[in-house]
Amino acid sequence: MAKPVYKRILLKLSGESLLGAQPYGIDFDRACAIARDIKAVCELGVEIAIMIGGGNIFRGVRGTKVGIDQASADQMGMLATVINGIALQAALEKEGVFTRHVSAIEIRSLAEPFIRRRVIRHLEKGRVIVFSAGLGSPFFTTDTAAAQRALEIRAEVILKATKVDGVYSADPMIDPKARKFRSIHYIDVLKKGLKVMDATAISLCQDNGLPIVVFNLGAKDSIRRAVCGETIGTKVY
Repeated sequence: MAKPVYKRILLKLSGESLLGAQPYGIDFDRACAIARDIKAVCELGVEIAIMIGGGNIFRGVRGTKVGIDQASADQMGMLATVINGIALQAALEKEGVFTRHVSAIEIRSLAEPFIRRRVIRHLEKGRVIVFSAGLGSPFFTTDTAAAQRALEIRAEVILKATKVDGVYSADPMIDPKARKFRSIHYIDVLKKGLKVMDATAISLCQDNGLPIVVFNLGAKDSIRRAVCGETIGTKVY
């Protein structure tokens, strides 16, 4: 089996990754399947932190469209990520993976608060970290939170799991002529307005030289293959 090229990673998972075949909510079987993939990477000796989204339950942008002010809508979205964080932690522990759920919103009965040195110590001990509630503040996406936390814990890469197998010049589900990039520079992502991560997240990664690998979560062993440096998806650098 190929050896990992990264020692510590941050895996960005959307809330939709927990949907499975459902239109809404959490498919626990799907969560367990993701947990098994993560466990396989842990067994390679890789330290893993995960930033989970909440789009399967509530998106802040959805709330603003019906008249909720953005700060309140974003707070609702952050709480949705906490629910997903609890579910993912349960799935990981069901698979025998020692896990810590760390929330940016203080909910001590459900999750640990974010304390950088404590989180790094958990990682060094082989525990998987599940980050929820983004950065704990409205107006920031979980993409930006993923970039921020990755830098704080000194992750070597952000692995962004999506529904498509990389970054394209247009939406490949709409435009059959969309061209896939094997690799692309941060600045080109910003100039072309490509939907990789939001501009703040891309800029943070660019300023700190933190690479992003965008790949299809549904492909077989995709997380392990990305960690082992296989040519999978698109690398943003």
